[in-house]
Amino acid sequence: MKNHFESHRSEILADYFTLLRFPTVGTDPAHLRDCAQCAMWILDWLKPLGFAGELVQPEGMAGVPPVLYAERAGAHDAPTVLFYGHYDVQPPDPLDEWSTPPFEPVLKDDGRVYARGSQDDKGQWFSFLSGLKALLGEDPARRLPTLKIVLEGQEESGSTALFRLLSRAARPSSGPDFPGRMKADVLCVSDTSAAAGLRPAIVAGLRGVSHFTVRLEAASRDLHSGAYGGIAPNPAQGMAELLASLHGPDGSIAVPGFCDRVTAPTDEERAAAEASAPSEDAYASDIGCPPAGGESGLPPVVRNSFRPTIEVNGVHTGYGGPGSKTVIPASAIAKLSMRLVPDQRPDEVFALVEGHLRRHTPRGMKLFVEDVTGAASGFRLPLSSPVFRLAASVLEEIDPRGPVFLWDGASIPVVSALRQVSGAAPLLVGWGQVQDHIHAPNESYGLDQFMRSMEWGAKIVPALA
Repeated sequence: MKNHFESHRSEILADYFTLLRFPTVGTDPAHLRDCAQCAMWILDWLKPLGFAGELVQPEGMAGVPPVLYAERAGAHDAPTVLFYGHYDVQPPDPLDEWSTPPFEPVLKDDGRVYARGSQDDKGQWFSFLSGLKALLGEDPARRLPTLKIVLEGQEESGSTALFRLLSRAARPSSGPDFPGRMKADVLCVSDTSAAAGLRPAIVAGLRGVSHFTVRLEAASRDLHSGAYGGIAPNPAQGMAELLASLHGPDGSIAVPGFCDRVTAPTDEERAAAEASAPSEDAYASDIGCPPAGGESGLPPVVRNSFRPTIEVNGVHTGYGGPGSKTVIPASAIAKLSMRLVPDQRPDEVFALVEGHLRRHTPRGMKLFVEDVTGAASGFRLPLSSPVFRLAASVLEEIDPRGPVFLWDGASIPVVSALRQVSGAAPLLVGWGQVQDHIHAPNESYGLDQFMRSMEWGAKIVPALA
């Protein structure tokens, strides 16, 4: 594959850079047109590969980025492979921390392409499909499975349109029943990471996710802290108390019932996870502080892969400018997210957390819980899966070290829904690395990672046939 990449380097990078130039910030309505134009460009790119496709939206949701669906018929007796990815990207803020413009891709001397989306997730799925394109260019008659592609524009903000399309109660604005089109045997996803040193990794589980906003209100306006101190309730202090009530001194979740459905990993799963886990020193080097979050007494990989979390993503209240401003703020807002493990039910645990927050609301204040999104379940797959055995043999061809198994602490919310609707066995293999800095300024993707992903796409697709 390296030879193919070098001989077609100009063409591949030109298309890759064109894709990256679309500022597809799916959460920002100002970029809706950019998202639609990008999706149309992808459809045009897929047509020479034999794909017929369209852009799909649920009824009543014309103002959101479209979902791209494309299909290529394969051998009549071969399985069907559903490939999922997303073309939306995180906002580029803070812009002043980028060394180059975020939507003007640059290949630097370190062999990495810098741009928003260079890895997450444009670079990952585009390199996979570039491998398929290389395969078809060398052998157009190669026996392949039927291929279905779903690329969405809202993964970074909740997958609202795709979740709606997957719902049996919803209908697309045009075309046939969408859930029926999702039927497949294998669900391929390239939106995860390899192990350190670019060793291949098969993701055997993902945590689910749910996020929401908590708001405390007291006085009708900000108050003078001298005139009203000791009289008016303080939402900034109240929010600190409220958030602190979510965890015990040992870092465990203190919400009654929250962990009742948590299932411990098997001895085999825990051994496989710990065998490929970074050391505590490696974690500290990566994040710049000791890996001391979560429940004490458990190793980091267990806390991250097999235990749920409630995280405070941001707190906003009062005055934060230069000098001082002696006020009692009228309100406080906190953004929270929960990472959930298999068997936890998103609606159930959210109700438990909301009930806990209401019981602990400080006196004199009103609590509002709003902007609830996500609500995706986690999943864990058996290591004995036949698809895993096939993938492992292909990955051993790519890298003699063979793959490791990872249980990713992150979430791809819609994958659980796609798995349920399609009936497919999930196969999550990606090529991300820590140095990619996804979701941060100066995101990048190495050409070595790009070529690995190309080779994976060129090998696994025919193997699945």
